[in-house]
Amino acid sequence: APDFKAPLPQYVGVVVLGGALERSELWARPGQVSLKGEAERMTVPVGLMQRNLHLKLLYTGGESDYAKKKYSEADRAKIYFDLMGVDATRVLYESESRTTYDNGVMSARVPGVDIKQPWLLLTTAAHMPRSMAVFQKAGWNVTPYCVDYRTADTTDWDAYSFTGGAEKWHYALHEIVGYAAYWLTGKI
Repeated sequence: APDFKAPLPQYVGVVVLGGALERSELWARPGQVSLKGEAERMTVPVGLMQRNLHLKLLYTGGESDYAKKKYSEADRAKIYFDLMGVDATRVLYESESRTTYDNGVMSARVPGVDIKQPWLLLTTAAHMPRSMAVFQKAGWNVTPYCVDYRTADTTDWDAYSFTGGAEKWHYALHEIVGYAAYWLTGKI
């Protein structure tokens, strides 16, 4: 794996998968942002862009909720990245995707994106296997950039909780079922 603290001249950009932004209604107040537990999906790219002035950022995320929302995830991401001072000329947005599969396929169609060039794929660590499989099947030249780790090598006995454990199992099952469904339908 590359040393991500070092400059990354070999990559043209970083694809950031949606999922870290709270629902649209919480963004109604101008100038306010609302991040979920996957906040690293939003915060880490800001640092990458500051340290690597050649990188493009491609944010991919529409709205997974079927109800029409005031702001798509990409709209909310634009508000966030603008507030963080990310150079808007270096950021591309895909706002129609509803699933990880859509992210891989629809992002490839964004003007200015060449999927044969080397890109970093940034998402939650547990979500990376399915994301990599989808993007590679769609023809992307991607390298994983994992963030938002949910487990450590060791855990203190007093760190266990029923609610935290249930949340981790729910997330793990979501990824396992999602991977299996994509595999069974030929999406990966």
